[in-house]
Amino acid sequence: MGVGRHQKSATSGVSARWVFLLCISSFVLGVLVVNRILATSETIDGNERASFEQNDQASSLHPLVDCESKEGDILSRVSHTHDVIKTLDKTISSLEVELATARAARSDGRDGSPAVSKSIDADQSNQRPRMFFVMGIMTAFSSRKRRDSIRGTWLPKGDELKRLETEKGIIMRFVIGHSSSLSGGVLDHTIEAEEEQHKDFFRLNHIEGYHELSSKTQIYFSSAVAKWDADFYIKVDDDVHVNLGMLGSTLARHRSKPRVYIGCMKSGPVLAQKGVKYHEPEYWKFGEDGNKYFRHATGQIYAISKDLATYISVNRQLLHKYANEDVSLGSWFIGLDVEHIDDRSLCCGTPLDCEWKGQAGNPCAASFDWSCSGLCKSVERMLEIHQRCGEDEGAIWHTSF
Repeated sequence: MGVGRHQKSATSGVSARWVFLLCISSFVLGVLVVNRILATSETIDGNERASFEQNDQASSLHPLVDCESKEGDILSRVSHTHDVIKTLDKTISSLEVELATARAARSDGRDGSPAVSKSIDADQSNQRPRMFFVMGIMTAFSSRKRRDSIRGTWLPKGDELKRLETEKGIIMRFVIGHSSSLSGGVLDHTIEAEEEQHKDFFRLNHIEGYHELSSKTQIYFSSAVAKWDADFYIKVDDDVHVNLGMLGSTLARHRSKPRVYIGCMKSGPVLAQKGVKYHEPEYWKFGEDGNKYFRHATGQIYAISKDLATYISVNRQLLHKYANEDVSLGSWFIGLDVEHIDDRSLCCGTPLDCEWKGQAGNPCAASFDWSCSGLCKSVERMLEIHQRCGEDEGAIWHTSF
């Protein structure tokens, strides 16, 4: 009898300790979440604070544990506490994303955002301009002739570029970083002189290099979404011909969708052999020899919606970069609720392909040669392709978005 009473007393003591621990855990978790929300609310404006207060009522922040009752199944209470912890963890993660998004919107260049040149779009306030789309034309220090071929064909210049921004909400800039970590190099001075003449560059806090294209793309989207509040963010190479009116119409059809990834989707082979073009050092991650990549947009031109650009900005420290830039971008969206849109008007061939389509009333949004991963001899051929495959002059101004 004495032993039975002793065991019962011990069991009762264990139960009481469990309940006490659950109560303490509940109180501490509630305090942590409230402190996190208070800290978050201090860093964002009144509108965002009001949004948080509406979405996170006190009743959803505190675990419901009956501290007065000492009866019930201990394992059930432990399981309940585990569920509450997971719920609180999701709440904290959601708040962290909201806070990171707000910080990205207020970025001033101190956290890897662009070192923006003295351009016509220099923003003197902390308010991001509202735009339809931002197009970044990826270029290199050695590509002056390519840039001039684009300026002489499909890219508006000077006052027309500014007018496109104010009247159509379209930003278009050549995107380039720096030649080294030391500012003031000869190559950088050359770009600065070109920028002074044309006012059409977007400088990144990035060191240029062929094997740094994935990093450049990531920094571009992070920097662009921090500077401009646009519906879409586009990446295009400087050896691609673009019809701006057709491109704008294509994007406008998907404007109401929150998370879209638009381009010519492909799934090429994973190349394990060293020394070949597009070699993938991490080929083993994609399965057995002969496997293909997941679906992703070809790198010549693609567009992503604002939510996806913001996602890249918020998570840029965690996103893995593969050897190939287009594969890297596609991998960042795997597992997310993203609509992949395969639009073949973004990858027309050069004459006669784009010419025939234009004559049939289906002008291409972008044209290039697959064999060259861009226009073959783009400097020499850009004008010819523009004349044969370009949309009507002024199409961008006459198209309503």
